[in-house]
Amino acid sequence: MELILVWILNAVALLVVAYLLPGITVASFGSALIAALVLGLLNTLVKPLLILLTLPITIVTLGLFLLVLNALVFWFAGSVLKGFQVSGFWWALLGALIYSVVSGLLSRLLVQ
Repeated sequence: MELILVWILNAVALLVVAYLLPGITVASFGSALIAALVLGLLNTLVKPLLILLTLPITIVTLGLFLLVLNALVFWFAGSVLKGFQVSGFWWALLGALIYSVVSGLLSRLLVQ
């Protein structure tokens, strides 16, 4: 049950990001649910492999390259899905940052 609530809260966070940033669009709540699911799967399955492959550059940049990886995963999800679109890399970077903050704040509601 908690997993479904986190999924719904992530979809709401994605709608908040789309509301705040003009470079990110979400067609509907259903599209936000699918996008949140795809983002969760990408972050769970693909991102650890990307982190491992880019470990040297991550170490050289003192971890700042992880922001670039977050943006690339966010941008890739926007390019794959039809109802979720990201206009460019900088929108993806800003959107990924805001998405993680809003998602973290909303998931704290479940803990308390």
